Amino acid sequence: MVAAINDALDVALARDPDVHIFGEDVGVMGGVFRATDGLQAKYGAERVFDTPLAEAGIVGMGIGMGLAGLKPVAEIQFAGFLYPALDQILSHLGRFRHRTRSRYHLPMVIRAPYGGGVHTPEQHADSPEAILAHTPGVKVVIPSTPADARGLLLAAIADPDPVFFFEAIKLYRSVKEEVPTDYVTVPLGQARHVTRGDDVTVVCYGGMVEVATRAAEAARQAGIGVEVIDLRTLVPMDTDTVLESVQKTGRVVVVTEAPRTGGFHSEISATIAEEAIEFLRAPIVRVTGYDAPYPPFTAIEDVYRPSAVRVARAVRKVMAY
Repeated sequence: MVAAINDALDVALARDPDVHIFGEDVGVMGGVFRATDGLQAKYGAERVFDTPLAEAGIVGMGIGMGLAGLKPVAEIQFAGFLYPALDQILSHLGRFRHRTRSRYHLPMVIRAPYGGGVHTPEQHADSPEAILAHTPGVKVVIPSTPADARGLLLAAIADPDPVFFFEAIKLYRSVKEEVPTDYVTVPLGQARHVTRGDDVTVVCYGGMVEVATRAAEAARQAGIGVEVIDLRTLVPMDTDTVLESVQKTGRVVVVTEAPRTGGFHSEISATIAEEAIEFLRAPIVRVTGYDAPYPPFTAIEDVYRPSAVRVARAVRKVMAY
């Protein structure tokens, strides 16, 4: 997936001279995960450049660039490092279209690796997507496959509004597939069916898609048909695809690796309850992280982060009603 992201950035830089990439170590080093490897050498230090360790400055500079007509693509080295930039994000980034009564657009993409599964230090595995989804005026995208990462990133760069683009660290080099070689986008706001089934709907995104898929396969062997839906885009969310599946199965499991209280899983659950409660045959079950900081380094991570076993148990739970 990291190679697909690098290719998307390469294509975007080649197509549009207004695209600029910047962040901590993205230039000479090519990023800590090599997502921007080779791009500075190819396009020059004026279009792909390093910044100081100053997340508020990175986002604030990108806001100015976007308002000036450029298409900034900023990298926050890890999603857990995003918090110093929240003033720029909450106070400015998503407000300019409304603030100027649509006289100004603010095209900007903020990329960040997120999530666990690789035993990282503290603040390197956070999942703060709910904070951003709660911020009016920004879009939130979290792919789970190389082809989706490539197509969604190209669509995000072309979008006239700010887009947060989170990339699951565990998937960077653990998933492979063929991807297009030309300019092909994946529309924002469209979920996809990963598996089909008639008994239980599992809604997830990003790093939890492969976890849910393994649980669905185990359920299939037990005679339970699980329909796994990968949201791909949290904001805007493809509510129609989710509700269509819920109306068919009547049972729902929502899976994320973020802390339990106030996570985006709760927004998904509330939407289903509001729009399709008459179709539910069992309570909605959430499989999430815990209300504690993500555990660094240790094997405790394997308990904190949802596993296929936990998802399979949730599937059996809703089937028991």
